[in-house]
Amino acid sequence: MLGFPCACREIVRQALAWLLAACGRTASPSDSAYCQARGRLSLTWLQEIQGLIAAKLQAACRPEHHWFGRQVFLVDGATASMPDTPANQAVFPQIRRQKPGCGFPLVRLVAAFSLATGAMLELAWDAFRVAERTLFHRLWERFPPGAVVVADRGFCGLADFWLLAQRGVDCVMRRTGRRSVGVLLVRQINPHDRWVLWRKARQPVRWLDRAAWDAIPAALLVREIRVVVEIPGFRTNILTIATTLLDEQKYPTAAFADLYRRRWLAELFLRDIKITTGMDALTCKSPAMVEKEITMHVIVYNLLRALMFQAAVEHDVDPFRLSFKGAVATVVQWTPLVHHPIEVAAVLAQLRRILAADQLPHRPNRVEPRARKRRPKNYQLLNRPRCEFHEIIHRNKYRKA
Repeated sequence: MLGFPCACREIVRQALAWLLAACGRTASPSDSAYCQARGRLSLTWLQEIQGLIAAKLQAACRPEHHWFGRQVFLVDGATASMPDTPANQAVFPQIRRQKPGCGFPLVRLVAAFSLATGAMLELAWDAFRVAERTLFHRLWERFPPGAVVVADRGFCGLADFWLLAQRGVDCVMRRTGRRSVGVLLVRQINPHDRWVLWRKARQPVRWLDRAAWDAIPAALLVREIRVVVEIPGFRTNILTIATTLLDEQKYPTAAFADLYRRRWLAELFLRDIKITTGMDALTCKSPAMVEKEITMHVIVYNLLRALMFQAAVEHDVDPFRLSFKGAVATVVQWTPLVHHPIEVAAVLAQLRRILAADQLPHRPNRVEPRARKRRPKNYQLLNRPRCEFHEIIHRNKYRKA
């Protein structure tokens, strides 16, 4: 079932059907053995597979797939819920403002995607109370020298820019509003591009000790690009992009507006893996299995991205014009043919051809609001434990006093 959420017994039923069709044999319909075997899977082994797939995908990229020859990481955060069990609540507790028994355990995720392939190259997760920026710091050692990190203003800071620069990693992020204080103009390149000095605050940030904070210089030279958005329906009219890429000859002003706009792809990638593959609501009932489930989702997502990238390169199309949901539906229907006695290479070639033909329509400047068109059903909210909850019978006519 490609790793998508489904009951264990459904996997067993699928295996029994294949066993009968391929070998003419039967087995026990119990899912106990399958669940025990799944529990024995090593998380380290799964993460090694995940890293190997991501490394092979990056190695398959040609120089023209990169931004000015630089490998670009798109960074963004998300959350996922899981079954409300005592074990999950202990490791991934629900938010504090929810009453006990009325919420779900939450895991916070921060992912780094490849701008060239759309693959999730790195992922860090922890309890919801752990900030996205803290998880972002855990990814630093996995960024190769020469990489460029693109993120929103929630990850922007003087210490982050400096410490990543010491690792040979450049940043392109939207400047946070608080950074408008303590800025000294050094050079005006053009009306929308300038060099400025960011002054360091007196008090260290919470995630650095005093010694590490004192090692950072008192001021940092940063390039700021002012971008004016004149597209109807877009949220922000003016934004400021901060970067450590100072060479205006090699990296012209216009290139940063296009690069930061492509940061929105990270939101779409997270939507693909959370909604299309079903990682938004995890199904495992223990923290150890939850971590394995997250890793399996990443493996499946990257394998699909690898197949889509291979199809795009083979048929000379834009990989981000291919439909991810269409790729999922195609692979699910074509999976039984892999076990068919026909040649597997021919099956995969036809599969890639179909994926390359399933392109999304060209929709420039399409507005994608975070809103739901379909209204939810008129049910009450479970605002107290089930044993204490009293349902309002005629809720359609009920009006709160």
